[in-house]
Amino acid sequence: MLHVRSILKQDLEIICSFPQSKEELFYFFPKAVHPLTPEQLQHAIGQRSDSTVVVQDNTVVGFANFYRWTAGTCCIGNVIVAPVARGQGVAKFLIRAMISLAEQKHFATVIQVSCFNQNTEGLLLYKALGFEPVDMEERKYIDGKRIVLIHMQYRTPKTQLPRHTPPSSGE
Repeated sequence: MLHVRSILKQDLEIICSFPQSKEELFYFFPKAVHPLTPEQLQHAIGQRSDSTVVVQDNTVVGFANFYRWTAGTCCIGNVIVAPVARGQGVAKFLIRAMISLAEQKHFATVIQVSCFNQNTEGLLLYKALGFEPVDMEERKYIDGKRIVLIHMQYRTPKTQLPRHTPPSSGE
């Protein structure tokens, strides 16, 4: 059974163990220095809102927060799932929880997320949850080569434009 709650200080060390490589850390937290430390993570959390963990069987297995939460828009960042919990629906559960939090607490009608082009699993997850690409930004990867950060957004159902339907033949 999965549930979400706010992050606790004792969760920091656990979350720092989630990135299994420099590459995974870059996708999760591009400004961090490998290996991730609780101090680096705490500094990021201090500048963000609604740092949230997913808990399964009393174990933290996922993490995310908002790096922007203004003017009807929330931007989800620092998304990561524990290696032992990947492929089990934790990320989907986490992103849905963050969307709900954005809508209910911040009255957001647009939720944004950004994902690097090399993060195929993340891109497929966001697409499956209804996020659509809206922009691309060139960034530098850890080896200095060019990489693309794809900005995606999800519009809450109440803000979705109705699809055009042709008038019925009886009109």
